[in-house]
Amino acid sequence: MTPPFGQRKPVDPPAPQPPVPESAPALPTVPPEPSQSAIEAKLTPIIPPVVPTTYSSADTAERDLIRDDILVAIDPGQAVNLTHVALLQRVESAIAEVATEHKLLLNELEQRKLAREMVDDMIGLGPLEPLLHDETISDILVNGPRQVYIERRGKLELTNVRFRSRAHVLHVIQRIGSKVRRSINEASPMLDARLDDGSRVNAIIWPLTLKGPNLSIRKFSKRFFGLDEFVAKGSASPSLAKALKIAAHCRLNIMISGGTGSGKTTLLNAMSQSIDHSERVITIEDAAELQLQQPHVVQLETRPANLEGRGQVAQRDLVRNALRMRPDRIILGEVRGAEAFDMLQAMNTGHNGSMSTVHANSPRDALARIENLVLMANLDLPSHAIRGQIASAFDLIIQIERMRDGVRRITNVAEIVGMEGAEITTQPLFAYHFINENPDGSLNGKYEATGLTPAFMSRIGYYGLGTAFLEAISDTRVAR
Repeated sequence: MTPPFGQRKPVDPPAPQPPVPESAPALPTVPPEPSQSAIEAKLTPIIPPVVPTTYSSADTAERDLIRDDILVAIDPGQAVNLTHVALLQRVESAIAEVATEHKLLLNELEQRKLAREMVDDMIGLGPLEPLLHDETISDILVNGPRQVYIERRGKLELTNVRFRSRAHVLHVIQRIGSKVRRSINEASPMLDARLDDGSRVNAIIWPLTLKGPNLSIRKFSKRFFGLDEFVAKGSASPSLAKALKIAAHCRLNIMISGGTGSGKTTLLNAMSQSIDHSERVITIEDAAELQLQQPHVVQLETRPANLEGRGQVAQRDLVRNALRMRPDRIILGEVRGAEAFDMLQAMNTGHNGSMSTVHANSPRDALARIENLVLMANLDLPSHAIRGQIASAFDLIIQIERMRDGVRRITNVAEIVGMEGAEITTQPLFAYHFINENPDGSLNGKYEATGLTPAFMSRIGYYGLGTAFLEAISDTRVAR
């Protein structure tokens, strides 16, 4: 029936809906599934375009001629005593004279560039000098004279840097070795060294490499990174950083585990900032790279054998000697051999607060690796005895990982609880969980505290920080 004009047709009331309970949890946001084209694009390798610095044969001959004349005109002994600016000015004037004498066409810009290259060859590391001064670069990888990679923000990039020849690369490597009194040649074709700024160097040459000398430089930032910087970069949550600061200050024995280039040494440096300045700290490394900020630090460094096979001083020898030096803490840059046994002995005999790093993929793998390293000491100890020493020596294992977006993140913090039968028992305190990936390739994740109370709380309470530590590990709120 049609209602009269001016009146609305009655509308049926909506059907009643079942009430939604207030306590119903919100459904998690599920990222959309990527399309097939997006998956194919992700699996297709990206080959970055590279424009190498090339010269014609005539240009190369001219440059070689100038180099030969300059090296004859300038005494290397005098060049070392000159400042960088003075040497650069002298080389520039010499290049201008040689170019005029031989009627070579070089403009002012080319002369300056050639002068910089020659000065870098005389007193520096040749074509690597610009890379060493670039603060955004963390690794320099030389694969022969024609291929130089760098790592920037966790990603590898191919550069246009080139060496003149294999002999040029070898000359740079030998110069690095001579500064730390280590030689590299066919009889001893591997080198571990460091630069003046503490950057770590590894080199390997023929006959162990087939395509020319290989050089790896791990640069260290001139700016000190503390745990607060880890939080700012998303490598840790505020509560996790607070817990690690307290753990380092309260002299817990800590092992940092991770893969190559994951940031183990950087994290060790950051945690060492919490060491009291009244303590005597002894560091032991193959190549000194730790940058402790305390005033009372003794740095020890291993020494390889000479050409006659004599004079080697291993980390194990230095650990035993450090025990006689009245240390408050002993810090090993990295455990990689039989020195693991001596480190356990030190931790179990009153040297609390010791720290080290080890290559492993998880806290459980780190325990197995330490056990294997102790077996390298050939002491014929049963596995149960070794695991018992490990369980009583360490308090925390911190796992750090370089993820595929290039960011280094602390992914796990586990407490060593003790022994249960023949196995070492652990319990997690913090964990990082991956959520999804952003369109720009960066990763989203969350840090979660388990809220479990560790067994070493009595030692934390001894330093008056028990309440603060419990607040940190009990903060179960999700931190992105």
